Amino acid sequence: MSFESNLDRLLVLDLVRVTEAAAVAAAKMVGRGDEKAADAEAVDAMRSALNKMDIQGRVVIGEGERDEAPMLFIGEEVGSGNGPKVDIALDPLEGTTIAAKAMQNSLAVIAISEEGQMLNAPDVYMDKIAVGPGYPEDVVDLDKSTDENIKSVADAKGCSVSNILVCVLDRPRHANLIKEVRDSGARVKLIGDGDVAGIIDTTNVETSVDIYMGSGGAPEGVLAAAALRCIGGQMQGRLTFRNDDERGRARKWGITDLDRKYSTMELASGDVIFAATGVTDGDFLRGVHQTPDGKGYSTESVVMRSKTGTVRWVKGDHKRGAKD
Repeated sequence: MSFESNLDRLLVLDLVRVTEAAAVAAAKMVGRGDEKAADAEAVDAMRSALNKMDIQGRVVIGEGERDEAPMLFIGEEVGSGNGPKVDIALDPLEGTTIAAKAMQNSLAVIAISEEGQMLNAPDVYMDKIAVGPGYPEDVVDLDKSTDENIKSVADAKGCSVSNILVCVLDRPRHANLIKEVRDSGARVKLIGDGDVAGIIDTTNVETSVDIYMGSGGAPEGVLAAAALRCIGGQMQGRLTFRNDDERGRARKWGITDLDRKYSTMELASGDVIFAATGVTDGDFLRGVHQTPDGKGYSTESVVMRSKTGTVRWVKGDHKRGAKD
């Protein structure tokens, strides 16, 4: 069976169940200060849920290479073995540090596409710039200066530079970038972790974020691009390498042009479905919450598809121990 002929009736709610399972498992570890344990719980739950789906899935963005990750490693096959062949990008716990500290914007995230339609990004850094929908094509560009990009968005938006809010990961490596943004006259919103949520914030008028800038994980870049494919927006990414080992890992996954600048479509093309469930409360999604009587919990998720532009918000009330 083809991906196209099965996509509508296959996987939309199933994909939400996958992110719900990971989010609920991770939520048990929120605030406990153990990032690895929280991630392990989410990985185990997501893998179990994926293996119940009628797909022939291959992980192209996962927890790392096989020798680094016992489960959901790059190249791992998941699903029942029936149904369409799909590529899968996932992050069972996006924002491990903020989950461990019970901070905002931790998510369980997954995206699927037709086979061969998502970049096999190695676990290296990626320079990223992103804006939400409604702007002219190439309004931002990685090859432009910080000042030029901010002015370009301000002009397109019809506002002054002082009204532009730029989201940046709060990391020492971004000290110069943060200074450049502020020197331009724009404002900075610093986030502690979770750049998938940070990039998605550019599409949410309630966050007031206009631009996302900075470097973060390349796998998260592909996941964020998948989301933008569904809800609109633009993104560019370029892999960055700290040593020859990282360059070798990129070549291993078929990347030959190490300086290439990738567009949103080049990061995640074809027909894409993106799903996320909140682990902790955030701007994008509410987190997992226990009911007042302690007998259940609630979840909030979103699932969206690039081909139709459909966005479904799914709120779940679950009895503890019940089977979906």
